[in-house]
Amino acid sequence: MNDADVSKQIQQMVRFIRQEAEEKANEISVSAEEEFNIEKLQLVEAEKKKIRQEYERKEKQVEIRKKIEYSMQLNASRIRVLQAQDDVVNSMKEVAAKELLNASRDHYVYKNLLNNLIVQSLLRLKEPAVLLRCRKDDLHLVESILDSAKEEYAKKASVHSPEIIVDNRVYLPPAPSHHNAHGLHCSGGVVLASRDGKIVCENTLDARLDVAFRKKLPEIRKWLFGQVAA
Repeated sequence: MNDADVSKQIQQMVRFIRQEAEEKANEISVSAEEEFNIEKLQLVEAEKKKIRQEYERKEKQVEIRKKIEYSMQLNASRIRVLQAQDDVVNSMKEVAAKELLNASRDHYVYKNLLNNLIVQSLLRLKEPAVLLRCRKDDLHLVESILDSAKEEYAKKASVHSPEIIVDNRVYLPPAPSHHNAHGLHCSGGVVLASRDGKIVCENTLDARLDVAFRKKLPEIRKWLFGQVAA
């Protein structure tokens, strides 16, 4: 083999090696580009997922905040309604309390009422001796009916006539007036207690109104607002 053949063979080998190198370099470039595109796509999808998750998180927060605000507004509205209902009910009770004053203005009616209240208190206490308190303005009226009240009680309870001691030192508060609008007051009636003070029967008109009002409150609310109060 002469020098020309050797040179030719070497050139062929160089071309073959160069071609192989170029093909290999091209394969590496294509593979690198594919890996880059895959990694880029993964990064983009990961960022999209993070954005979606963050959006969903904030959307949930907004929804929860809306529900909380709605619940607060609803509760505030219910409280206002209940307060308005209480105001109406309390105003009715105030009107009824003012009407109680008329009971003591009619001497005959009030005298019979006091008698009934005393007899009722005696029946509840069932004591042989009791202490009675009344308003100072009612003292003479109360003293005038004690005998009849004791006799009526003794007959109903089938017992001896009890001893009733009228307290001449401590009286129930006077009737409400413009001068004493916010102080202690009593619209009428009596308070009876056992001699030792352990058993007390408060039978004032104000106490009777409170009891009646509490008992009838569900019916009053149903009549006023169309529903039975809880």
